[in-house]
Amino acid sequence: MKKKYLPLIIAAGLITFFSACKTETGFKTLIITGQNNHNWKVSSPILKQILDQTGLFSSEIMITPDKGGDMKIFNPDFSKYKLVVIDYNGDSWSEKTNSAFVDYVKNGGGVVIYHAADNSFPAWKEYNEMTGLGGWGDRNQKDGPYIYYKNGQLVTDTSAGNGGSHGKRRAYLVKTRVADHPILRGLPVAWLHGTDELYSQLRGPAKNMQILATAFSDSTLGGGTMRDEPMLMTITYGKGRIFHTVMGHADEGGGPAMQCVGFITTLQRGAEWAVTGEVTQRVPWDFPSAAGVVLRPDFKEMTLEEAFTHIANYDIVKSTKSLSFIQAHLRSLAGDAAGIKKIEEMMVKVLKDKDATVESKKLLLRELSWMGSDYSVPTIKELVSNAELKDEAEFALTRLVSK
Repeated sequence: MKKKYLPLIIAAGLITFFSACKTETGFKTLIITGQNNHNWKVSSPILKQILDQTGLFSSEIMITPDKGGDMKIFNPDFSKYKLVVIDYNGDSWSEKTNSAFVDYVKNGGGVVIYHAADNSFPAWKEYNEMTGLGGWGDRNQKDGPYIYYKNGQLVTDTSAGNGGSHGKRRAYLVKTRVADHPILRGLPVAWLHGTDELYSQLRGPAKNMQILATAFSDSTLGGGTMRDEPMLMTITYGKGRIFHTVMGHADEGGGPAMQCVGFITTLQRGAEWAVTGEVTQRVPWDFPSAAGVVLRPDFKEMTLEEAFTHIANYDIVKSTKSLSFIQAHLRSLAGDAAGIKKIEEMMVKVLKDKDATVESKKLLLRELSWMGSDYSVPTIKELVSNAELKDEAEFALTRLVSK
């Protein structure tokens, strides 16, 4: 993935803002990064892309001074933003910046804690209350209990021990714990997440925290706890709302953890909830199930136009993705006569395309047989004379004429 940075140098080049959009089209969002034991140069631009493509957010990336630099010059005006995303694990901020961030959240600012950001600031009491749970940084029983599910029960474990661990990266099953929460409403009860670090043994204050989803930390790949560990959480702090996801380890190009449709969707929905307390985004057609991981290498959901471009070259051996998208889109249009008519017109266009494959036309004739109208009939009649399409065309006509 190629990344283009447009730097505005401030304070001798130590702080840089990036913004691909100068006009605000959504909730103004600040992504803070610059120090991390993870690849923030990959993750932060992807976080921006994922959020901004919803149309709900307009994001900027702010880079802190390098490790050991003068953190006094890192002094963002949090009040300018509706949402702050933390992709940071490094040097402590100044007391002035800490105080400004606490005030921002107390007064209703939205926050997303992303992956290793819950490793940050082990000595900052208020930040740890905002994250709910954290790991590493010499965290132990002094920082709060372990929180997890065991045998279906939520456990608050005050036993001694270090906070934070994970085994070898793996794909893992995410289990919904609060199905009626706005972030998870409409999602499967369980879905497979792309290869990622499965954080375990997180501990912290856990105040005003709700665990939305967990994953079982299997010991067979090392580092496992054999219990269900928190993956998605919400926390309230003053008037502020915080969405905390431990998922999304960044490899080059994002990798399966960030490309996973489950990660993308929950991040987008969690960010909206953090700002508004509600979620208006629909569940995407390609959201994964327990059967398998679903990835978006470009992080974007397919558009209707793209689906019809691809369906003209349909080959069942290669992919059924375009057909699945069109079928899912049709189901979402129940009762929308204008929307269904648009789909019918796009199907007829493919039927008229001399370069479209026979298999693609057979598929669309089957769809039109139940959802088509008189608009399709003339084109379908012309296909009756085609030996390869005769059976499907006659079947569609029979059903359409008998309506």
